[in-house]
Amino acid sequence: MKKNSKLQKNLARLPAVDELLRKTEMQPLLESYPRNLVVESIRLELDAIKKQVAAENLQVDEIFSLPAFFAHLTETLEIQLTPRLKRVINATGVVIHTNLGRSPLPTAALEQANAIACRYSNLEYNLESGRRGIRYDNVEALLCRLTGAEAAMVVNNNAGAVLLVLSALAAGREVIISRGEMIEIGGAFRIPEVIAQGGAILREVGTTNRTHPVDYERVINAETALILKVHTSNYRVSGFTSAVDSVELVKLAEQVSLPVIEDLGSGCMMDLSAYGVGGEPTVRQVVKTGVGVVTFSGDKLVGGPQAGIVVGRRDLIEQVKRHPLNRALRIDKLTLAFLEEVLKCYLDEEKAVSSLPTLAMLTMSPAELRRRANRLKGQIRRQLGNIPGFSLTVKEGISRAGGGALPMVEIPTWLVALQVDNHSASALERFFRSQSIPIITRILDDQLIFDPRTLFVDDGLEIARACSELLKEL
Repeated sequence: MKKNSKLQKNLARLPAVDELLRKTEMQPLLESYPRNLVVESIRLELDAIKKQVAAENLQVDEIFSLPAFFAHLTETLEIQLTPRLKRVINATGVVIHTNLGRSPLPTAALEQANAIACRYSNLEYNLESGRRGIRYDNVEALLCRLTGAEAAMVVNNNAGAVLLVLSALAAGREVIISRGEMIEIGGAFRIPEVIAQGGAILREVGTTNRTHPVDYERVINAETALILKVHTSNYRVSGFTSAVDSVELVKLAEQVSLPVIEDLGSGCMMDLSAYGVGGEPTVRQVVKTGVGVVTFSGDKLVGGPQAGIVVGRRDLIEQVKRHPLNRALRIDKLTLAFLEEVLKCYLDEEKAVSSLPTLAMLTMSPAELRRRANRLKGQIRRQLGNIPGFSLTVKEGISRAGGGALPMVEIPTWLVALQVDNHSASALERFFRSQSIPIITRILDDQLIFDPRTLFVDDGLEIARACSELLKEL
């Protein structure tokens, strides 16, 4: 009892919450932050001090002072209201980096998106008739012009697009798919599970590495709804392989009046082979084969916002539009605004390559990359000076498309490699990742790597600034 009484007297020396709220030092915090958040934070800080006093048998005066309390309280409040989603610098060389938000959007589209975000818009209002409109109308004509399709629509992501198409066209019936195309992509998105979720019945044909037209012919029956082809955009099977291409599948399906649905995954709006990063079929090429519906992502090779784009035959697209699940997956006004501006860039392919960051990065020339690598090295060197123990080198390397696109394509690049005596590359990686603007790098041969392919113009200055902070840590 005496011990508890002594502890209570000790803890009673801590100021009460109301007393702290009346302090002059508290007024700036009350003006900057919601009062209820300040009160809650004060209570949590006091509770932590009480637990430390009791656990370590300390005197309150040993660990409590008003200046230190207010300083820590300020830091705590700042952390709570600091945005969790923040800008990072991508120095990895992976262009469509899923973990870093995939495709960066063109700044030129911000003006239109800002106008739509901060004012009312004709999202679902037909200005000609004065009646309710359809949100897809804002991009449908543009998508049809770019892809050659009869009709188009957009939902919130490609996984949703595939699910919606299957639910609308194949629920309760069979969907035929090659075993070699039953893929899994990031986030445990598995085609067989999507087929089941869409209410369809999976009918596998062929083997993992070889599928022939006769395999499809053998299983087509009265319960078959469609043939699903999935482009294996995030891996390749090589060697003793065989697959049925879209043209063959369409010919086969037409004989029995079945549609072929193709999930292109990453999607590609223009032929990139002239830039050395080919290998992906364009959406227009696939539509031209006669495939009934094509789905693909908006935020991968297209270089736009997250979206699931659906193009194809008018009769099939209309069925998809009418399905109840469509409402749950519909695209929002900001995404539509960004997507429209991105798609407009493709009306002039040279403009697309120069104005869409994803395409600009993928198609950057080796000479330009080498120039940028040398410039970055110079920016860092100016911060480090000639301090011994630092090694900076420019060397050839490989970038990746990322986002499940062009998995076998190694894109030549030039890298800046940093080594610091007595500091591992993993320790350096953690340091750069912990900056106020986190710098995401990669490690190669125990060197910290910066790939200029995925750096924006002002990113080099931030990397150089971080290097100057690194000096203070050593």
